[in-house]
Amino acid sequence: MIKSKYNIIGVMSGTSLDGIDLAYISFDFDKSWKFSIHYTDTISYDNYWNEKLLKLVSLNQHELQRTDLAYTSYISKVINQFIYKYQIKVIDAICSHGHTALHQPDIGLTYQIGNLPKLAQLLKQQIVCDFRVQDVELGGQGAPLVPIGDRLLFSDYDYCINLGGFANVSFENNNERLAYDICPVNIVMNYYANQLGFDYDEDGNIAKSGHINFEVLDKLNALEFYKLDSPKSLGLEWVENYIFPILEVAKLSNEDSLRTFTEHIAIQVSSSIKPNSKVLFTGGGVYNTFLTDRIKGLNSFDLIIPSDEIIQYKEALIFGLLGVLKLRNDINCLSSVTGASHDHSSGKIFTYNT
Repeated sequence: MIKSKYNIIGVMSGTSLDGIDLAYISFDFDKSWKFSIHYTDTISYDNYWNEKLLKLVSLNQHELQRTDLAYTSYISKVINQFIYKYQIKVIDAICSHGHTALHQPDIGLTYQIGNLPKLAQLLKQQIVCDFRVQDVELGGQGAPLVPIGDRLLFSDYDYCINLGGFANVSFENNNERLAYDICPVNIVMNYYANQLGFDYDEDGNIAKSGHINFEVLDKLNALEFYKLDSPKSLGLEWVENYIFPILEVAKLSNEDSLRTFTEHIAIQVSSSIKPNSKVLFTGGGVYNTFLTDRIKGLNSFDLIIPSDEIIQYKEALIFGLLGVLKLRNDINCLSSVTGASHDHSSGKIFTYNT
């Protein structure tokens, strides 16, 4: 049934492995979409799941299926604990991205674990999930999916940029939404911070202490991906095949690797923005003040950082919206963004059978 108000739990797990983001949200539709975020939480991965998720790309099919089952059970417990903690009574659907195991859209492959029908039975709730597969089947990149939410919820900004595991950008161009992945961010930065015993580089202080290796920087900036037109998207496999080899062969210190890669991010992100624009920045990377200062230092624009709630939970919020749009059979995936053959309503709906 098409309604004007929905109470949703949005669930997101990103490639930076910061944890599982959960948000309980109300969406209201009256000519345009409005939202209210009521409760949020992030559940960090323990060492077991951190190690498991880091190695997803190396698993064979049987191992991946076993991991998918285990992760589905795990994420159901995380969501149930969230519901219990906040005593949430009214839920129209739980809208979950899952966690990306494989993403190679050029060969028609994308696989997110935690999107099994079993999730509906474990949670005793309606589930909307697996948003990427249909788009890849239609010839698209299956990413990024957030831009429909940027258009419907954050239209006041010229650009929306997310600094998460990867940086991505979304903007309107001649009444058409365009978006693409810019470059890796936390998926690389956290790796080198981990080598020094830290979960992440707080405020970019470690990077600030290092030095730029300009030869390595030139090699990073010369990668073919950056010359491609959109739509285009990135995955862990690309980072392992192209980014880490350049950094590892150079045998830089962790500090110099972080400083060099920070400059790489700043160059790629700043070059994606037209000067004098109003730009919304979200994602965990915005807390790296050294990085945001370097981005601002390379371009002249109005960099806006919203509330912590939006910074941290924008993707959970928008995947909640994607689920609502799917329930209404409204378009939630834009061909101008992903390169699919046409706009469509993507995702799978699993209902709970009593």
